[in-house]
Amino acid sequence: METTANRNTAILMQLSAYTQYFIPLGNFIFPVIIWSIKKQESKFVDYNGKQIINFQLSLLVYSLLLVIIAVPLLLYTVFSGMDFNSIDAFNNMEEQFTTGRISGIAAIAIIAAVLFITLKFVEFFLIIYASVKNSNGENYNYPFTIKFIK
Repeated sequence: METTANRNTAILMQLSAYTQYFIPLGNFIFPVIIWSIKKQESKFVDYNGKQIINFQLSLLVYSLLLVIIAVPLLLYTVFSGMDFNSIDAFNNMEEQFTTGRISGIAAIAIIAAVLFITLKFVEFFLIIYASVKNSNGENYNYPFTIKFIK
């Protein structure tokens, strides 16, 4: 049975990931600070601290993969089939864009945006769910999390 102080620390650690909306990289900084201060005092706090840090690092990796895949696809769609010899200092570049090319650009941008927004919604609700589990004294394992810290 976990003490109320340990449960509150775990909840605070989980919810501190929301600082990303106010402070850049707050979703990494604050959970790491809380975890590093309290991890020796409780195995419960140590375990859940590793989980939130691993989850945030996994989301960073997934977001970077999305960017690494979407940006080259977007650039390829924009510049494929373009005749750079006939472009007079990019003044006539709008003639190069056809409806098919513009719809391809829009499709890639929309798919990437939907995937990123979905990732953020899932993150938002999983953090709340983990906080509720921690408030009940239960450990929580985030799904699709890469174990960076074991």
